[in-house]
Amino acid sequence: MRSTEEVVESLRQALVGAGVVLPSLCVDPVTGASEEPFALVGLGRCNVRVAERPASVVRGERPAVGTHAVDARDGRVGEVMGHGGGVRLRPVGGGREWDCTKGAVVDAQPEEVMRARLRKTHHESVRG
Repeated sequence: MRSTEEVVESLRQALVGAGVVLPSLCVDPVTGASEEPFALVGLGRCNVRVAERPASVVRGERPAVGTHAVDARDGRVGEVMGHGGGVRLRPVGGGREWDCTKGAVVDAQPEEVMRARLRKTHHESVRG
């Protein structure tokens, strides 16, 4: 049987692979220090935005809420805000959300998200 620490690390890696980071994920210090054979795992506290991401992953939504995606129809990059009949996206850096069909959404690569952030920053600096 694997140790509790190994299980927690395995869970951490699985979550990271799904795009979820729970900063407070740990072995519960009270049960971990006791003679209890099965220590509890502390998933920790997180804000609503962080909590929505694992819920989206568990529901099987792709791309998961909180990740970035590209609307293949016009190349816009946005953060996934929700799922319904399609995918709801919000521009990187904020702005008016839009709906996209599931078939027209692809996962955004990190460099695409960075370019969108730079465009937003440049646009704001030019406007003053």
